[in-house]
Amino acid sequence: MTGLAATFTFYISLFYILHFNVLHSTFPHLQSQTSNPKHQSPNNKPQTINPNPKSQIFNYPSYICIMIKTISVAGAGTMGSGIALCIAQHGINTILFDTNTAVVDKAKIAIQKNIDSLVQKNKISAEEGTSILQKITYTTNINDCVADVIIEAIIEKMEAKVSLFTQIAAINPETTILASNTSSLSINELQQHIPHPERVAGLHFFNPAQIMKLVEVVQGHQTQTSTIDTLTSLCTQLQKTPVRCIDAPGFIVNRVARHYYLEAMRIAEHQNIPIDDIDQILESSGFKMGPFKLMDLIGNDINLAVSQSLYDAFDGEIRFQPSPLQIEKVKQGNLGRKTGKGFYDYQ
Repeated sequence: MTGLAATFTFYISLFYILHFNVLHSTFPHLQSQTSNPKHQSPNNKPQTINPNPKSQIFNYPSYICIMIKTISVAGAGTMGSGIALCIAQHGINTILFDTNTAVVDKAKIAIQKNIDSLVQKNKISAEEGTSILQKITYTTNINDCVADVIIEAIIEKMEAKVSLFTQIAAINPETTILASNTSSLSINELQQHIPHPERVAGLHFFNPAQIMKLVEVVQGHQTQTSTIDTLTSLCTQLQKTPVRCIDAPGFIVNRVARHYYLEAMRIAEHQNIPIDDIDQILESSGFKMGPFKLMDLIGNDINLAVSQSLYDAFDGEIRFQPSPLQIEKVKQGNLGRKTGKGFYDYQ
């Protein structure tokens, strides 16, 4: 166990080094300004100065945002239904679309359960729960996806996203913002295929979307600043923490966090160490959830797709190589919590 602890001490250190290097070399505008004596308040308490208003954590005033009355979420899976619930909870009319009736029905049940749970915990009243549910319209007809903002949350395949946005663009005005919830695909490439690419951007929520605060707002080469401003303000309205970044492989979080998953799987595979030992060590080191539990929560298919995307984007760099352990899990259909079995058995 001593050797295992030493191994993970190294990788934890590596993780934080990567975090610092990636954020502060690839995204230097995210560096804190609190260490500079010029940025001290009169009472000597450090103030966070925003040197680049295009690239930091924001709480934008609502006047920047266009009047958003309706948002359509395309894709009613775990992420899409969570995003839809989050939007409805903040009083915005929401259209949740999926071509699969069974997926829509499952989303409706999941959202109802979430609302019931909030009522039972006295987080909201029964009347508030009913009001939230009334904000959501469910549909399998893509022609119903007419809104001020469209948020795509479908499969992580570029051709599928291009096809969806092309169809949606044809039935919406050119002022409708088209936002992709992709976790790793290129916004630059996506917007090349969409009419009026200046309104195309990334809006990457984290699972569960109705709970997790962080949202990456991703600007492509052709994305107008006003589009990013509107999405950033929308995130603030949804009580999220928006982080603006320029399109790059993995954006910020997935690029930094990739090694948390990959190195854990390599250690499990090559050193024959039980996954629950690895999770336990990292959780006792301060991480809220071990890598294997987290991959099961995210979905092994989604997590693998992100690793593969980064591996391709970096021309096969070994540090991003997908793990055979996870590839096998996906082949077996053991995707995690959503299928009842992944690295752990939830059945």
